[in-house]
Amino acid sequence: MRPIGILGGISWVSTAHYYATLNRMAAARMGGLHSARILLHSVDFAPIAQMQKDGDWQGAGDVLAEAARGLEAAGAGLLLIAANTMHLVADQVAAATDLPLIHIADATADAISAAGLKRPGLIATAYTMERRFYRDRLEAAGLTPVLPDPDARTGIHRIIFDELVRDQVSEDSRRYYEGVAADLVAQGADCVILGCTEVGLLLGSHNVPAPVFDTVEIHCRAALEAAYFETGETYV
Repeated sequence: MRPIGILGGISWVSTAHYYATLNRMAAARMGGLHSARILLHSVDFAPIAQMQKDGDWQGAGDVLAEAARGLEAAGAGLLLIAANTMHLVADQVAAATDLPLIHIADATADAISAAGLKRPGLIATAYTMERRFYRDRLEAAGLTPVLPDPDARTGIHRIIFDELVRDQVSEDSRRYYEGVAADLVAQGADCVILGCTEVGLLLGSHNVPAPVFDTVEIHCRAALEAAYFETGETYV
């Protein structure tokens, strides 16, 4: 298995979920005491979050590109950006190395299409919901994303940055997200994308009235399949 290089820390909460998910999937596939081969570069999220707020995506991309080069030098075989929003700079990161980068939106679109669904509701940071970098990938796969209204997008974003990335879970916020998910289904969404890697702290198949696509689970599965491709191994 080629080591999976993770660009993490965006936030540490979701990166911990990535680490656990990759190892859980590897153990389930291979059995025994097997685990995933992982190289992790965890950045300091505070300056990245400020760059996002300031619109300095070039600067944020530079940080991840430098980290990606370090992972390549350390022997990684492929790259994962362990966050949905930072895929806004995915092209910049991919250009920094010769390693394949598994794009979270493409993997998610593939999973939704394979399920025969077409209109995913998207719950994510405001950057991911409102900028084109993510929705363009979904639309290129033949999907029609459904977005929350502007007020709901503001509320979703606030909860992510004030609570979830700090590993804080509020039942009031859970109910708010449940309401957003129900509204998306009422608007015609036939499934819901947990399009920020921390959203799974509040939502899942147990409290969303439509099929749920957890981007962490999808991204990790795609990475493991790619890491095993040369030996013919696959994950199911």
